[in-house]
Amino acid sequence: MAKKEEHKHELLENPEAIKHKLEDAENWVESNPKTIIGIAVVILLIVGGYFGFQYYKGTQDEAAQKEMFQAVYYFEQDSLNLALNGDGNNLGFLAIIEDYGVSDAANLANYYAGVAYLKQGKFNVARLYLEDFSSNDLLVQARAYSLIGDTYMEENNFEEAAKYYNKAANYKPNKYFSPAYLMKEALAYEKLNQNDKAKEVYDKIITDFWESAEYQNARKFKAKLETNS
Repeated sequence: MAKKEEHKHELLENPEAIKHKLEDAENWVESNPKTIIGIAVVILLIVGGYFGFQYYKGTQDEAAQKEMFQAVYYFEQDSLNLALNGDGNNLGFLAIIEDYGVSDAANLANYYAGVAYLKQGKFNVARLYLEDFSSNDLLVQARAYSLIGDTYMEENNFEEAAKYYNKAANYKPNKYFSPAYLMKEALAYEKLNQNDKAKEVYDKIITDFWESAEYQNARKFKAKLETNS
């Protein structure tokens, strides 16, 4: 340990020692020009590739956003087939996902497509698209988890439904949206006749989200379970 400290001390305070280290480095560079050039080329390729991809993604996203305008309009009008498949002149969500896969717009198209298929009762397909959607947004990502839960509820798969409602409630928890997802989770547990778990979820609403609109219903439903137990 002492030798290491002495060597370090020598490098810090002895100009000759520093000079020798620099000379060694210079000699290595002079002796290995191909290695240096190779490293520089790799760095340039990585940097160039990154910025090239970002530029490509930006152009893809701009084009996809323009294409998606009409699909969103059809979606809002409940013209779901047109929203999904396009009208012959404008692309639908499915083509946008296929043609502009790296763009943010294509990611959002996954969400729209999932909701559209859910409305059509195609629950398995809806899940595929909703699971492919990813966002840091407080509202939309939690909503996507909840919608996946809805697909399982429609199929009477209450265990998976409860799992996704829980994910929705715990994604950036807040008093505005989390209580509603917790209410859905509790209902799924009631469907499973797992009343103790349902009461735990109602308790969470009562304790953590007492200012929410769901507070009174949580108290009422918990009391009902306790009366019937």
